[in-house]
Amino acid sequence: MSTGHDGSKDDADAVVLDAKGLRALAHPVRVQLVGLLRKHGPSTATRLAERLGINSGSASYHLRQLGAAGFVKEDMERGNARERWWCSVHQMTRFSDPHLADREPEAALAYLQSVVATYTLRTQQTLNELQTMPRMWRDSFDMSDWALRLTPEESASLHQELCDVIARYRPDTPEAAARAPEGAERVGVITHVLPELDAPAAPVGPCGPQKVTGTER
Repeated sequence: MSTGHDGSKDDADAVVLDAKGLRALAHPVRVQLVGLLRKHGPSTATRLAERLGINSGSASYHLRQLGAAGFVKEDMERGNARERWWCSVHQMTRFSDPHLADREPEAALAYLQSVVATYTLRTQQTLNELQTMPRMWRDSFDMSDWALRLTPEESASLHQELCDVIARYRPDTPEAAARAPEGAERVGVITHVLPELDAPAAPVGPCGPQKVTGTER
């Protein structure tokens, strides 16, 4: 999902949040449900509940709410009288209306907090599995924190440049996966451009951006 106001051209696999969609996703379980369906494909409430550690009744309720908002739909080819299967309608969510957060501040905050919780969980899961990953993948792993001093315009430009770089690489879609070379796996790229308006003035030091933390080897 994308939470930045990047002005990107929307594609057929992306849904742009409006007020109704924002309120529907203002719950961490719903954000995670949509994410699981996008990542693993169609599933049932029972299986999704097991992945999230919640009861199937709760998962069913949230799936129905997501269905009413247009994020998921029933997979009629898989479902039957005893079991309903669900699939994601889109592969990406865009939060790109710069005025929506002003109109729906509580829903916007709840949604963004849900996204942060989901990103944190995803990162922790990778860390838990890191030592058992093949060496090649462990060496490609990175977590970095760069401190820059930018104007709002430069910050927006940086974000757009990051989006442009990511767009040059193969997306994780069924069509792209079928054409991917041997050894290609799903890789999550999570970007944050976080203004720190209460930060003190930068101390005099070496020129250039300073890397605060990272996993370089």
